[in-house]
Amino acid sequence: MLARESTKDGLLELRQRDAHDFLITLDGRVLMRSAAHRSEVALAELALARLPPRPAPRVLVGGLGMGLTLRAALDALPAGARVLVAELHEPVVSWCRGPLAVLTRNAVDDPRVRVQVGDVARVVSGGGPFDAILLDLFVGPQRPDREHPLWGAAALANAREALAPDGVLAVWGEAPDARFEKRLRGAGFGFERTRPGRGGRRHVVYVAVRESRTRGGRPRGQAENRRS
Repeated sequence: MLARESTKDGLLELRQRDAHDFLITLDGRVLMRSAAHRSEVALAELALARLPPRPAPRVLVGGLGMGLTLRAALDALPAGARVLVAELHEPVVSWCRGPLAVLTRNAVDDPRVRVQVGDVARVVSGGGPFDAILLDLFVGPQRPDREHPLWGAAALANAREALAPDGVLAVWGEAPDARFEKRLRGAGFGFERTRPGRGGRRHVVYVAVRESRTRGGRPRGQAENRRS
């Protein structure tokens, strides 16, 4: 056990198994393990590959975790990029500057990065425009309530408005969800659904692009990309 902190969501703990194997748990539930991070990295790589070339893109990362999505984003972004990270729990930020920094070459302190402790839903509503929004949260969009502050219909409409033209919304999830996909289309997004890697538990990454409405007001949707 490296650290623990009480939060309104339960006991948040950082555990270490060996030099590069860390766990973050919340109320006894494993949120993330450093040894299993392919979907977190793919979230950034797939999203930013869809972003048109821009000298100074502005990117929002929702959920810091161990900083692995942030590291992948920084590796894909130009020197002029600006990255805002919204993280709900301040201890996570401290851990990423401390024992977890070895995993990411201290990504949190990259000069392109600014960290804001708070609810990413509020940042999405008032902080745009962003060229890309990457949401890597421990509660993904599977089985979402229609009024959910991030995955509900109104929230997705807000996300679309927070994006620049041709902007990208990328979402990590535990599993595909048809209702969430329907809401993406209804909010004006075309999207690809990818399940990175082979074998083991395969999470899902949605990469949704803010599109112009087609005739009849219906956005285009795209089929699953089974990238391995």
